[in-house]
Amino acid sequence: MAAAQGRLSDGADGMDDAKEEDLHTSGTDPLPFRAAVDALRAARLRPQVEIEPTRAPQRLAPYAYALEAAVVDGDEDLADGRLVLLHDPAGHDAWRGTFRLVTLVRAELEPEMASDPLLPDVCWSWLTGALTARGLAFGEPSGTVTRASSHYFGGLSERPPTSQIEIRASWTPREGLGGVPDTAAHLASWCDLLAQIAGLPPAGPGDESVVSLPQRRGPQSR
Repeated sequence: MAAAQGRLSDGADGMDDAKEEDLHTSGTDPLPFRAAVDALRAARLRPQVEIEPTRAPQRLAPYAYALEAAVVDGDEDLADGRLVLLHDPAGHDAWRGTFRLVTLVRAELEPEMASDPLLPDVCWSWLTGALTARGLAFGEPSGTVTRASSHYFGGLSERPPTSQIEIRASWTPREGLGGVPDTAAHLASWCDLLAQIAGLPPAGPGDESVVSLPQRRGPQSR
């Protein structure tokens, strides 16, 4: 899948460690992990989000499954991201649970928007707001919001300046029956975040309060 600013080769909380991990679970994986992954595969998402499995990191947890997505408008990508589901049956002190979700989301912006001092706080509120809007319980959220600008010189001086916003985050989804979190709902909320940072309108009547990003840069060719 082509990403808005190139393939997601840089990591979020070690996500660049992905090498040769299989894209599928095996029959020897723990039942809660298999159930959580099956829910991700069966989730129904808004049509503007193209999603597919990708290589998962091997060193973050005993079990991992990863998805890569792009918000698509025709033949152009507006934003892209990666979501990784981690599972440690023994639990993890920092997670305070046996599952963890790790994400990287990014999009290009107009330079004026990128200079807004409130932008990082707003983007972080989009992440937590996407989860709470769907009534999801989660804990131990952490992450960063980074904005970067590029200016071109010499042989590249004809290119206009570009600015990019990037959200790297992780959180612990609360576990339900059988110790399995509602990963399908967490995936849907993550896609809400992707659509929001891409500047798409809300998907449904429950999202009227969502603040879109009208000043983001134009679509990027795939």
